[in-house]
Amino acid sequence: MSELDPVIHAQARLRIVSALATLDADEAITFPRLQELLDMTAGNLSTHLRKLEDAGYVGVSKTHEARTPVTYLALTRSGRRAFEDYTEALRDLLGGTS
Repeated sequence: MSELDPVIHAQARLRIVSALATLDADEAITFPRLQELLDMTAGNLSTHLRKLEDAGYVGVSKTHEARTPVTYLALTRSGRRAFEDYTEALRDLLGGTS
């Protein structure tokens, strides 16, 4: 039986990775938009994003738009692969059900 990735398996991080996985590989989402979608506090979201970033699963890009700082978030290639592996392991754990 495959093991579930403990970095992704925490509920908040699973929600984050699931949301980011809906984006195309070349797309990113702003921090406030992700926060709104997931209904998470900024501190909680930041904490979990840091763990995902440290694991190399999430890329964080900071820029400015008309003097306003903007943070963009996206799954990295390894993050997308880790999520695919996670969902496959979960299916295995559930007996191959879809």
